[in-house]
Amino acid sequence: MGSERRHWAWAAAPLAPALLATGCISTSSAGTEPKPVPSTSAARSVARVCANPTAGPAKAPTGAVTVDPAVVGDLAAKTKNNPPNTTFWLRPGKHRLDPDRYAQVIPKKGNRYLGAPGAVLDGGKKNQYAFGGSARNVTIRHLTVQRFVAPPDEGVVNHDSADGWVIEHATIQNNSGAGLMAGAGQQVRASCLRDNGQYGMNAYKSTGRITGLVVEGNEIVGNNTGDWERRRKGCGCTGGIKFWAVNGADVRGNWVHDNRGTGLWADTNNNDFRIENNVLEANDGAALIYEISYNAVIRNNTIRRNNWVEGRRAAEAGDSFPFATVYLSESGGEPRIRARTDEIEIYRNVLEDNWSGITLWENADRFCNSPANTSSGDCTLLVKDVHRCAKPAIATAPLYADCRWKTQRVDIHDNRFVLDKSVVKCTEKCDRMAVLANYGTYPDWSPYKGEKVAEAITHKQHNRWHDNVYLGPWKFVVLDQSRVVGFGQWRSMSFRQDAGSTLAPRAGG
Repeated sequence: MGSERRHWAWAAAPLAPALLATGCISTSSAGTEPKPVPSTSAARSVARVCANPTAGPAKAPTGAVTVDPAVVGDLAAKTKNNPPNTTFWLRPGKHRLDPDRYAQVIPKKGNRYLGAPGAVLDGGKKNQYAFGGSARNVTIRHLTVQRFVAPPDEGVVNHDSADGWVIEHATIQNNSGAGLMAGAGQQVRASCLRDNGQYGMNAYKSTGRITGLVVEGNEIVGNNTGDWERRRKGCGCTGGIKFWAVNGADVRGNWVHDNRGTGLWADTNNNDFRIENNVLEANDGAALIYEISYNAVIRNNTIRRNNWVEGRRAAEAGDSFPFATVYLSESGGEPRIRARTDEIEIYRNVLEDNWSGITLWENADRFCNSPANTSSGDCTLLVKDVHRCAKPAIATAPLYADCRWKTQRVDIHDNRFVLDKSVVKCTEKCDRMAVLANYGTYPDWSPYKGEKVAEAITHKQHNRWHDNVYLGPWKFVVLDQSRVVGFGQWRSMSFRQDAGSTLAPRAGG
């Protein structure tokens, strides 16, 4: 796991869909403050899962084991004493585990946990985990899980990343660490992941890769209350949701808003993502980061008023890097890695009044076996043994290409980019679209020194903008962060970007 953030020189029941509009509907006003207040505008276009949770069954289903909130530890005890595939119905009220910090529910295969209206499993700020163990195909519905104190990077629900879990109509809130972990084939639907200390969900599995993950129709809000990026500077350890080494994910119809830091962050050898029909808004940092990962479709999303806090902070500190709302870092399409697409395609999205737009970036010093690779020990999916990426072999084919995560085959088209600086409350550095790299310097045996990577990402790796609509005073950063060009030069023979696109410089502010 790791986070090279910027520019270092070196089978579920049918659900009522949480559908959302992706048209360009302005929610801005000239009086908007630089730091967004918790959003209400998306209520018109996204199901408010947290405010209006779907109630569970008021009576125990036939054959279910009833769990009594008046008996401390009743849920864990009855789970232990009943066979696999048992359904448990939690009565209304506050359910407690035994006071031991490691007390938790260890489900058996196929268990189902259903909460009655008002059923809450409360950790009392004493228990670390709510549901753990390795049992497959566990279902949790209509239950609130709150006030557990998982350590950093660990989770409260599905603590051990077991496979096949289904979490629906749940509220997972006010926990330390991550509200939820993920395993292969997990489905998280119509749930509220709110105000957790580090992540709403940490999609990480210590052994093997997560496959077939579905995240649909959820509200993901207010996470990272512990402000972990400041406590561990540069840790890359936060997000409304963080994905690690996930192979195949559908992230659709979610409302991801008002998180401290990044909304959705895929970091380290993820592949085959579809991120579609979401509303991503008012997150302090980027709406979406796709980092050292592969092959994705990002479409039909409404992305608005993101990155105001982190972008402004960097600008005020004098940083000239184009901090983006959609940030692709060493990520691209790779036909040799099996997926539903062989590129990263970003299309039919609306980006409105964010701090900057889309940045495609590569760190020339970040590659397999380099000390500058913050995902230490990890290598690209094209090289199984990180130690092969060493001199002299790395300087020649095939390792010269395969030892480096590359931002390549990115197709950005038919999007609408709207910027009104009076809304964002900025005068400069909030209006950037970018494709760039740093000057390679490190380590001394690197074959990527100098401007090689900057030239490659800008001219040779098939990164293309076209057929977009721009409203507002947009600028474009190319090659490195010192070179800022206008729309005409961006489209010239030098860079050949945005064929078929339109720009209205004074529109929108």
